Amino acid sequence: MPGAVRWLFIGLLSSLVSCTSTPVHEPDVVLSNAHGGGTELAFNQAGSLLASGGWSGYLRLWQLPGGAAVRSWRAHPAEITGIVFFGHGRRILTTGRDGSLATWDEQGKELYRRLSDSPVTSMALDEATDTVVTGHHDGSVRLWRLTDLVAVENFSIHADSVRAVASHAAGEWFASSDSDAQVYLWRRDGSYQVLQPPATDVRTLAFTPDGDWLYGAGWFRLLRWKVPGGEREVLKTDHFGIINSIWFTADGSTLASISRQTDSAVLFLDPASGATVKRLQRHDLCGAAVRVSDDGRFVATTADDGSVRIWDWQQAGVGSIPR
Repeated sequence: MPGAVRWLFIGLLSSLVSCTSTPVHEPDVVLSNAHGGGTELAFNQAGSLLASGGWSGYLRLWQLPGGAAVRSWRAHPAEITGIVFFGHGRRILTTGRDGSLATWDEQGKELYRRLSDSPVTSMALDEATDTVVTGHHDGSVRLWRLTDLVAVENFSIHADSVRAVASHAAGEWFASSDSDAQVYLWRRDGSYQVLQPPATDVRTLAFTPDGDWLYGAGWFRLLRWKVPGGEREVLKTDHFGIINSIWFTADGSTLASISRQTDSAVLFLDPASGATVKRLQRHDLCGAAVRVSDDGRFVATTADDGSVRIWDWQQAGVGSIPR
C-alpha cells in the first residue's frame, strides 16, 4: 500500500473510532449561506463582532452573540485570503488573491489600498510594531507598514508559492512555509533559519502566545519547532485530512483546528500532545478557517460549504472554552 494511502487509511480509521467516543458540540449559531465558499474569519478585540470573507471577495460583519448581519461589502475582486481587526477593533485589514491589501473602517469605508504584483496567499499582523507580513504566490514574503500600507521589505525566501505566514508575539521573528514543504524562521533584517522540514507542506502556522514555540500543520498531524530553530516534533491528532487552520486560545492552553480534503472536523487539541480535548460539529464540506475570540467565549469556523458557525460557551453555561 503506497505511503500516502496508508496514512490516509490509518487516519480515517482512527477518526472513526474517536468519533464514537467523543461527544460532539453543536454550534449555537449557523449562518448557512454567508458566502459561496468561506475562506477567512476574524473577531474584534471586544468579541462583539465577527468578520468573515469568502471566494467572491465579500467581507461580512456579524453581531455577537446572535450572529445578526451588520453590513457587507466587496473588499476584493477575488478570494479574501486574510482578515484582521486592529486599532482597538475600529479598523479592519484584508488581503486578497488580487494581490492587494486594504484597510477599512467599521462602516466599510476604504482607508488605504496597495496592490502588489503577486496574489497574496497569507497574511499576519504585528500591530505593536506597525507591521503587516504577507506571503505571495511568487514565493516572496513582504513587510508593510500598517499605518498606511507602504511596502517596507520584500524577501525572496521561497522557491514556491507561500502557504502560510505567522508573526512572533514579541515581533522578533516571522515564520513562513511554502508548497514545497519548506518552513523558514526569519528576522526583519532578512536573516533566516531553514527549519527541519515536514513530510508534506505546512498549510497553517502559529506561534504560541508566549512565543516559545512555532506550530504548523499539514496532513493529519501537528508539527512544532522550539524557537529559535529547534528540531521538529510531530504530534498525532484525530484529524484524517489536511489541517488547514489552527488558532491558539489567549492563554495558549488549547489549540483550535479545522481540516479539509477527506475531513471537515473541528477539534480542540492539547498543544503538548495533539490529543483531542473537545470535538465540535464538522462542516458539510472542506474546512477553511477557525478562530477563537480573545476572551475565549466564542469559536467560529467557515468552510467550502459557505457557512459560518459560531459556538458561544457562555450560552452553554461554561463562560469560556471547556476542558
